[in-house]
Amino acid sequence: MDRGLLFVVTMVMGCLAPGVSGNGHLTFANNTKVNITRTGCGLKKLCVETPEQCDPTGKTSCLFASIVTTAPSPPNGVDLLVELRGDSSGYIALGLTANETEGTSMVFICAQNSSVSFFFRSAQRNNLNNTISLTQRIVKNITSSVNGTVIQCEFNVPAVNATTRTSHITFVTFLAVGNVTNGMGIGDINIRLTSKLLNLAQPNSNVATTTAPTTAGSSALTSQAVLVLLSVLTYHLS
Repeated sequence: MDRGLLFVVTMVMGCLAPGVSGNGHLTFANNTKVNITRTGCGLKKLCVETPEQCDPTGKTSCLFASIVTTAPSPPNGVDLLVELRGDSSGYIALGLTANETEGTSMVFICAQNSSVSFFFRSAQRNNLNNTISLTQRIVKNITSSVNGTVIQCEFNVPAVNATTRTSHITFVTFLAVGNVTNGMGIGDINIRLTSKLLNLAQPNSNVATTTAPTTAGSSALTSQAVLVLLSVLTYHLS
């Protein structure tokens, strides 16, 4: 059944414990359909996905996120424009962290359930034990589309900073899925992809670079050919 229910949400996330129902001060209104594509990846927006190079508009499974940043404004950081798409009967999530092996991650969750179709949560992940706790963070202009198990959402996160140990906008990103419990509770997070440290302001920071083929071998062969030619000419002239 097509449940392409569309919402625009402007919210300040309420602080809810996992498994506790509540609407988190959500305000909903109808909007046009979300249409997330790979257009601009590596040029205008930073993209991460699994499987690699999967098509978020296709019929196959594709867990995909893109990020566009404003110009850095120290000490306030940057605003993020995020697109997130994935297949889940519970939730999909994007995480940002300065260090994946310690500290915490910011997590942004787009979810669905049978009663309200779509809802959004911001959370914090403990990087040491992978536990999730819901947090209070301002997230703006949320747009969503739910069609069966396909969840798509767009949202803005203002004033994002990494820790003082890194540049303001350099993060490890991860993509994850999970279950919804007790209405709108967030179940265990299952990370499907973790990136290297990425500069969110550089759309091509995770695009593999290729090195030009070495010419050392061809130069050596050319030199040998010249020597052989000179030997032949010397033989005939002597």
